[in-house]
Amino acid sequence: MTDCLFCKIVRGEIPSQIVFENDQMIVFKDIQPVAPFHLLAIPKRHIDNIADPNLVDGELLTGLLQGIQQVVTEMGLKENGFRVVANYGRDAGEAVHHLHFHMIAGRSLAWPPG
Repeated sequence: MTDCLFCKIVRGEIPSQIVFENDQMIVFKDIQPVAPFHLLAIPKRHIDNIADPNLVDGELLTGLLQGIQQVVTEMGLKENGFRVVANYGRDAGEAVHHLHFHMIAGRSLAWPPG
């Protein structure tokens, strides 16, 4: 998708602070963090959202989850905990229609969210 904000980040057309990359995904710092640690993990391939049937691809899902696990391990977040969030739709606050996971940590997070 040529006009997708996150696709432009993947292609390097929009600068971002990338902290991790593998064959399936990139992870970069959120420009509007809600916690001291707030990253976005996105697939390199355009997937609309978490309900997109194209997401059900073993290699893609494996790459995404392995990347998230590696980042939280390398950043030392496993001891105190972290949250991974994927929003879908207007009521959930989805702003960019390219699958992305918010990785949030570094403070006590309330439950339920919202």
